[in-house]
Amino acid sequence: MPAKISIGNQSFEYARQRKVFYIDKTNFIKEWWECEDVVTLITRPRRFGKTLNLSMMNCFFSTTFSQRGDLFEGLSIWNEEEYRKMQGTWPVISLSFAGVKANYFQGAINGIVKAIANTYEAHKYLKKSDALSAEEKKDYDAFQNYVNKSSPDKRIDIQFVTLALNQLSMYLKRYYGKKVLIFMDEYDTPLQEAYVYGYWREMVEFIRELFNNTFKTNEYLYRAMLTGITRVNKESIFSDLNNLEVVTTTSEKYCTAFGFTEEEVFQALDERGLSDEKENVKFWYDGFIFGGHKDIYNPWSITKYLDSKKYGAYWADTSSNALVSKLFKQGDAELKMQLEDLLEGKTLEVIFDEQIIFEQLEDTPGAVFSLLMASGYLKPVSMQYLMDSGESRYQLKITNNETLFMFRKMVSGWFSANLSSYGNFKKALVQGDLKYMNRFMNDVAKVMFSSFDSGNKPSEAAEPERFYHGFVLGLIVDLAGKYHVRSNRESGFGRYDVIMEPKDPSDDAIIMEFKVHDEDDEASLEDTVASALRQIEEKKYDTELLERNVPKEKIRHYGFAFQGKLVLIGQKNEK
Repeated sequence: MPAKISIGNQSFEYARQRKVFYIDKTNFIKEWWECEDVVTLITRPRRFGKTLNLSMMNCFFSTTFSQRGDLFEGLSIWNEEEYRKMQGTWPVISLSFAGVKANYFQGAINGIVKAIANTYEAHKYLKKSDALSAEEKKDYDAFQNYVNKSSPDKRIDIQFVTLALNQLSMYLKRYYGKKVLIFMDEYDTPLQEAYVYGYWREMVEFIRELFNNTFKTNEYLYRAMLTGITRVNKESIFSDLNNLEVVTTTSEKYCTAFGFTEEEVFQALDERGLSDEKENVKFWYDGFIFGGHKDIYNPWSITKYLDSKKYGAYWADTSSNALVSKLFKQGDAELKMQLEDLLEGKTLEVIFDEQIIFEQLEDTPGAVFSLLMASGYLKPVSMQYLMDSGESRYQLKITNNETLFMFRKMVSGWFSANLSSYGNFKKALVQGDLKYMNRFMNDVAKVMFSSFDSGNKPSEAAEPERFYHGFVLGLIVDLAGKYHVRSNRESGFGRYDVIMEPKDPSDDAIIMEFKVHDEDDEASLEDTVASALRQIEEKKYDTELLERNVPKEKIRHYGFAFQGKLVLIGQKNEK
């Protein structure tokens, strides 16, 4: 009988004691140990087993589990005599920043303090030993009392906190006579929260000092491992660490240690009588690529499917995806055009550095895609290192059907969350219902134009046609299932704004041109619409469609005129 599925379990000890479904990843222990890197940073998307693997590491190395070799019996690492002797012999500091989520700096620091305090509590036996002097025992108590008395508004003694892990390392080294191992999970959660809520600089300064004291100048440290989703820029927080080995999703190291391989997934399906579902499971959940190893599956989605026997966007739904949505929603027309290509299943070529600089996400070309690849939403089909710039050229695609579902849901949510008539607008667009289109566009403009602005300047003041272009693309981007949506490409004697070529020949093609009202040249919005429609004809934007054998009578022209938050749409049919 196959092992019972335990949804959301992140404790290695629990999984092994309860004999629930677990895929053996203990070879990772040997692989990491024999690399002999001092400080290892491993980045993987969320829900890829980072926490469970660090729990496994803690159970294997920590003296707390010195009598728990039974947890590893039957697993690959237990076949190694050398490692059987090593189990439970090291002082370990294990902590997680997963719960450090606050919308202001003081709250975030309190969260970090509590995470560190948990490690002090785990080693409180030190206070009863002779390894600590009376004064040091007072310091130990002082930290615990400091945490217990903390409140959301209490001022934090930064130096007191940033030295805490260094101090604990010293106590453990003295007690055991061995340097310590430090395992830190979700190191970047506080940084992501700081970016979203606007206290990035303060958090960077704090994390830099904490990490310098913990991983650089800590003479009591033997080895350390950090895990997270993103590889934060070295100059931001790791500038003092010259002993750091960074392992990202494009690295060969540990490429099968996180996530399930196809062999592991298919074996689990066979054990549960689900062999006939292999192709469907592959369609939905395959696609992650780590290093040169393809066909990596997200563990959360696989365990959810094995438990429910139903397909769904399990991994995509475990997060609000708020940052990704914000970056695309407020991005310019070019970014929305790139999303449009991705939704059509196309490959996108982008140049970027894998290091995430959160401050530059909205301004630096490629930075958004660096985050999307690190987070697992896009996969690198290929990569070429550029010697002159130190950056890399990536060929990216949406990872799998689950992430495609997430992107489409995200786009719909931009509008349907505010106006339930969003779906009716798309229908009115393809049916030529100008009255409804105009009413919808003016309603949505009043509510949403400010939230779609991509910068601090008013939309009308900085490349206004580009802004409106991007906004309309956001409205129609999830029509990619029925249309080939192309934007800002040459046809005839110029570059059209948007062309929608139907995949069903019985449907009409659509050409859109966007114009911002110019009071010097046009007396009214009606004149601006007429100018847009005239440009479509004079520049012969129909040329591309005609060359694709779309009949002239099946081509519809729309002119969009904008003036601030006022919109007017006009139409001309070739019929």
